[in-house]
Amino acid sequence: MSSHAHTRRTVRRTLSAGVPLALLAAVAVTATGAPASAHGGPHGDKGVRVVGSATLGNTPLGPFSNALLPGSVADDHGIDLGGIGSDIYPAGRKGEFWTVTDRGPNGQIKVDGTKRRTFPVPGFDPAIVKIRVSGHRVQVLKSIPLTTRSGKAVTGLPNQASRDEAPYTYDARTPLHYDPNGLDTEGIVRAADGTFWLVDEYGPSLVHVSARGEVLTRYVPRGLNLKGADYPVVESLPAILLKRKTNRGFEGLAQLPGGDLVLAVQSPLSVPDATAGNGSRNTRLLRFSPKKRAVRAEYAYRFDPVDVVDPSQHDTSELKISSLVALGGDKLLVQERTDKTSRVHRVTLPHGRGILAGAWDDPATSPSYEQLDDPAAAKVPVLRKTLVADFGKVPGVPGKIEGIALTGPDTLALINDNDFGMSDGPEAFDARGRLVDSGIETTVTYVRLPRPVRG
Repeated sequence: MSSHAHTRRTVRRTLSAGVPLALLAAVAVTATGAPASAHGGPHGDKGVRVVGSATLGNTPLGPFSNALLPGSVADDHGIDLGGIGSDIYPAGRKGEFWTVTDRGPNGQIKVDGTKRRTFPVPGFDPAIVKIRVSGHRVQVLKSIPLTTRSGKAVTGLPNQASRDEAPYTYDARTPLHYDPNGLDTEGIVRAADGTFWLVDEYGPSLVHVSARGEVLTRYVPRGLNLKGADYPVVESLPAILLKRKTNRGFEGLAQLPGGDLVLAVQSPLSVPDATAGNGSRNTRLLRFSPKKRAVRAEYAYRFDPVDVVDPSQHDTSELKISSLVALGGDKLLVQERTDKTSRVHRVTLPHGRGILAGAWDDPATSPSYEQLDDPAAAKVPVLRKTLVADFGKVPGVPGKIEGIALTGPDTLALINDNDFGMSDGPEAFDARGRLVDSGIETTVTYVRLPRPVRG
């Protein structure tokens, strides 16, 4: 029996014995065995090394969710708490961070040649999870469920049949309902007043959440026309964002010292169509003012070639931005990734509105910004970037890193998205409908850079 399976059985036996969930949240597993040091290659990663790692213990998802919102999960299909690696944000004390789950366990199964999006735990409520990294353990300190104005769960189910994937049960046989309250949460920051800001892939949207998890306001693109949500929805973002790829809305989020928020569109928009978006390396960052409740600027950002980010990958559509980190002033770290690896660049946001409300925000512009092979030649003010680290050349860094936090002048904390241990295809579940776990754990990895990143 693997150590993973043994831990799972031990936790479930403990649950049946009636041990409080608060104690289970602190269950820890062994270290990943990442090397204490590792030398990178010559392209911006020389001297970058892993200096520590820790993993999250196994806690059954049903009891975890039901402790937050009783009755929300009827059957967790043997899935453990995971997916908290959508982002990571320092919580003040050394080794403590705020993290956020994504929409919950989900996968894809082909039926009659068409992929269907499955939600094995449709009642799952995305949550803000405070963790502590202590030695080789990741402990859950606190969990905050996301709720509507009336206190109901904000599920992870898609919002609208007109633009989102249809949801199905774990076996892809039975359709599920759409949920206008549903959020596919990704980036997280905590404001000075104790409230949280999150970004979402569905809208895409920027979500303001109270310290207790209530959605205060969801900011969405103009023209989204979302009906039936049990919280305020404000159409204040550029309408061009309605062209986001399916499951590729906002993912990165950072908070600048003055309070403004910077949001990253995960992948190029489908302008004028999906073919253009899939072949493009041009995406967008937005600067949002919470005081004015409006977008102040929009910046053009160009990915490195996909085979530079990931030499094993040749499909440009696999390029994504998952994490933004504020460095002070108008400086940011921007992570470019595939599911296997990533690179981190430093950028400085210029003064002015950038491309906001100009020709590149008009879907009728031809060629579109996304179709430009050389945006700079078309006088698009693309952000200049400097490579800080290439994690593909640093042994010990896991795949699918989606969250990055600055923990010291030259140290980063990275967190991966383990997808709740799920994989795609009908083989993700056994004949009894129980998860066949991938064995991938949620891991926080500390990386030391050769020089201070703020420089």
